[in-house]
Amino acid sequence: MGRDTESELSDEAVRALVEKLDHLTSLIERAVPPVPPEPDLDAADAFVWHADGGWLQPVPKVNRVALPLLKGIDRMRDILQENTERFAIGHAANNALLWGARGMGKSSLVKAVHESVNAAGKTLKLVEIHREDIHSLPALLSILAGRPERFILFCDDLSFDTDDTSYKSLKAALEGGIEGRPENVIFYATSNRRHLLPRDMIENERSTAINPHEAVEEKVSLSDRFGLWLGFHKCSQDDYLAMIDGYASHFGLEVEPQTLRAEALEWSTTRGSRSGRVAWQFIQDLAGRLGKSLS
Repeated sequence: MGRDTESELSDEAVRALVEKLDHLTSLIERAVPPVPPEPDLDAADAFVWHADGGWLQPVPKVNRVALPLLKGIDRMRDILQENTERFAIGHAANNALLWGARGMGKSSLVKAVHESVNAAGKTLKLVEIHREDIHSLPALLSILAGRPERFILFCDDLSFDTDDTSYKSLKAALEGGIEGRPENVIFYATSNRRHLLPRDMIENERSTAINPHEAVEEKVSLSDRFGLWLGFHKCSQDDYLAMIDGYASHFGLEVEPQTLRAEALEWSTTRGSRSGRVAWQFIQDLAGRLGKSLS
């Protein structure tokens, strides 16, 4: 019986020791994060940056609209296309801020231009960084700098709230740091705000600063890091109907022109707005009623 007791005590001691070792191992893993894997940039033309793990997730199929289907934004399309083509072949190009009305194709244009430039034989990578990960821009740039590929860093719906200081990381990463922006990287962002920062944030800086003018300049200068400001405004009825006609023709939705026009206008009235997004939502509804998929 004494031997059995000693054996039981030994088993309990071993289990306790294993638990302590497991706990110690977990603490070490938290304190020393694993080395992020080397990015496989041949895996895809588009990636999503994950700041927590410091890695680039390949996106085999990007959710985008073909460039010819984007109507009513011809001038912005041509400017961004030319800027991107220059960058893709190694010429000087500007960071771009696409700002303005919701649903007018800002993010769709970035993705469509990327596809269009690559279709012309260029090898350009699109890397999406989420708004909440802007603080990690320096780490991402350190991974991309010096590589043979060229990259569009894309942040959708970029803006900053009151007391948010991560905009300073963006300023430094774009132009103001010692290293500056790597020559193989360009930054495209979309926003509903032209100056990215809320007016009350700027006014608060004005009222509390020793030199109010300099404080406002500090805030507004973030947008100045973007050499291209492309404004998107609410579309006219003609532009809206042109979007509808383009989608219907592209996807082979056979509807009488008068019926298509009437239903599209009724749809926009119920939504209280006209935009590329509203046009696309109508086309999805129409295709569903016709028993077709949009592939």
